[in-house]
Amino acid sequence: MQDKSAFTPPSLLLATIALSLATFMQVLDTTIANVALPTIAGNLGVSSDQGTWVITSFAVCNAIALPLTGWFTRRFGQLKLFVGSVALFTLTSFLCGFAHSMTELIIFRALQGFFAGPMFPMCQTLLLVIFPTSKRSMALALLSMVTVVAPIVGPITGGWITDNYSWPWIFYINVPIGIFAAIAVWSQLRTREETTTIAPIDYIGIALLVLGVGLLQVVLDKGNDLDWFSAPEIIVMSVISAIALVSFVIWELGENHPIVNLRLFKERNFAIGTATLTLGYAAFFAINIILPQWLQTQMGYTAIWAGLAAAPMGFLPLLLTPFIGRYAHKVDLRFLATLSFLTMGISCLLRAQFNTSVDFRTIAEVQMFMGIGVAFFFMPITTIVLSNLNGVEVAEGSGLATFFRVLGGSFASSLTTWIWSRREVYHHANLTESVTAYNPTAMDYLNKMGGVTQQHLAAVDKTIEQQAYMMSTIDYFWLLGWGFMGLMVLIWFARPPFVRSGTASAPPAAGH
Repeated sequence: MQDKSAFTPPSLLLATIALSLATFMQVLDTTIANVALPTIAGNLGVSSDQGTWVITSFAVCNAIALPLTGWFTRRFGQLKLFVGSVALFTLTSFLCGFAHSMTELIIFRALQGFFAGPMFPMCQTLLLVIFPTSKRSMALALLSMVTVVAPIVGPITGGWITDNYSWPWIFYINVPIGIFAAIAVWSQLRTREETTTIAPIDYIGIALLVLGVGLLQVVLDKGNDLDWFSAPEIIVMSVISAIALVSFVIWELGENHPIVNLRLFKERNFAIGTATLTLGYAAFFAINIILPQWLQTQMGYTAIWAGLAAAPMGFLPLLLTPFIGRYAHKVDLRFLATLSFLTMGISCLLRAQFNTSVDFRTIAEVQMFMGIGVAFFFMPITTIVLSNLNGVEVAEGSGLATFFRVLGGSFASSLTTWIWSRREVYHHANLTESVTAYNPTAMDYLNKMGGVTQQHLAAVDKTIEQQAYMMSTIDYFWLLGWGFMGLMVLIWFARPPFVRSGTASAPPAAGH
């Protein structure tokens, strides 16, 4: 039976490439600017702390826009929303590169983050529309590959462009890609029929969402710099954010035309899938935070070499994606997700065996092994998340799940740095207790160095610091490893079937 809601573009290949390139550009942009921050801050004459607002402004507005994707879809339609978002994202990318002051750059980055919000959910929705029902697993597998590879390529590309050209080019490279993607997607899908609905605007819901999510993202981005709740501004923002978010949930559940459809969480697979996606991505993101940070600060790696050590994680997903997309529907997706969590958990436990003598090859091999788990992570869980959603719920669910995934990454980023530094202080204090005049081993070590001098004590303290960070890193990888094992249990609360045939599984052409 033909799927009436499906749409076949004149060139499926061109439409797929254009959609994937746009998403790759957007995901890439979340990480490409990170390594260029010192250069940007120096060139624009501001401090490093002020420069971090380049990242924070993007993250805040992106987090606000994601939950609004469903409403934007109902109002403007899927195609217009995607193409409009890509076009405006491209324009603001150009303006970011053209900025002459930090204030201008922060404003343009905020706008860029907002326009980036609907791009990933809409790409996911449109891929499900243009691919036949039997091949939608392939579409989601392709998107998962983009999601994995772009954050790896981002820091390496950003570092290379900054070193060899100038920082504005990390934004200018988006322009030709964005123009091509917008024109290609529009030309391929413009004949697809869509209907839109004009409903009353939930102004109170929007205000509470902007206030709650915006302040929460600022707290997560600035918490470490301001020493968390020892800073009055963090306390105030946290309290306001909590009140706003609780009020938002209460208001939205009682609103006839909610700006965000929170009722989707009544659907078991969406709730379990989103929780698993959020926690799994947070743990995955934490690995990508702590490993390069440890390699650069404690092991003497440059940003480029740290990126190259982490890069093998993306190799196996590239090879396995076509096979996963083709055959995944024949296997219980909970089993594939379990395999993913098991592999990533084991990779963390392997890293928990590292010491300060670990070489580049060993690090890269563990990263490549983790790639097996990464390959089986996004596609099965995304399919479970969307499995029982129909109509415009697909776009709403995709936007909401992506929002929680990004929020999980923000929590992971903040908590990883905080836990890592706190555990280092703990281990440093314990190790330092042994360096006393009453410890024969310590005194023998110092005597072999040439006696107890300030210089030698400083060298010993540096060694202790390196070992303390090593022990802290090991602690965190143990935590992540067992966290992944716990997710193996959570995913089995989802209920099959996850891949449905016929019209039931298809996201609609209509936007109502």
